Amino acid sequence: MIKILVSGACGRMGQAVLKAVSEDPELELVGAVDIKSGMDTGELIGIGKNGILVRDDLEEALKEIKPNVMVDFTRPNIVFDDACIALRNGISPVIGTTGLSDECKAEIARLAEQNNTPAFIAPNFAIGAVLMMIMAKQAARYMPNVEIIELHHDQKLDAPSGTALQTVEMIREVRNSMQQGHPDEVEKVAGARGANVDGIHIHSVRLPGYVAHQEVIFGGLGQTLTIRHDSINRESFMPGVVMACKKVNSLKGLVIGLDKLLD
Repeated sequence: MIKILVSGACGRMGQAVLKAVSEDPELELVGAVDIKSGMDTGELIGIGKNGILVRDDLEEALKEIKPNVMVDFTRPNIVFDDACIALRNGISPVIGTTGLSDECKAEIARLAEQNNTPAFIAPNFAIGAVLMMIMAKQAARYMPNVEIIELHHDQKLDAPSGTALQTVEMIREVRNSMQQGHPDEVEKVAGARGANVDGIHIHSVRLPGYVAHQEVIFGGLGQTLTIRHDSINRESFMPGVVMACKKVNSLKGLVIGLDKLLD
């Protein structure tokens, strides 16, 4: 059994992780941390009391409980410190919170090496979203003119999404930097053409009713190709989270992207 502690346990993603871990025969929920402490995690997710209470001190919980893996779906301003605490205690973090800077990722990688403890970050845990990114990379070899529209709920803090940025990075592996659109185009309203990364425009939508969605649109001579993924609910991320929990301790250093775990 792989022992799991969930940080950010009372949030919507945290509760989904609690449920997924509790239902998997190879995983054991042993701890939960959140600023909203004191609640029984079983009652929190509607399966009845299990005696595992939400605590408010991550380092104390990690040292006392000694899980194998910490799953973290907190906030961008919290997740970095959480990951560092876990690694210094020899516990592998599985991180789903996006918005970490390159500097933060570099420090996590350094601590993972220093403490001989692997770490894993996924911009998106939905397997369908990972397949979308892989397919987009393949398509970009032949149709390099591409734009991205990502749509998320209006409580998401970072834009563009981690999924959009990861998609861009994968496309950049097979596509040279290039200008798209008319060379003399004018934005009548600043930002109308979205963010621009090596000529790839990214458009972020934030509205209530969405969960996580992305379109990668390719344009060519007399044709377009659209690759789209939709997460209808947060359960869509759980198979990827469970996979990461089971595989993280077989990794080395910091690994980014669920595509690295697919066979």
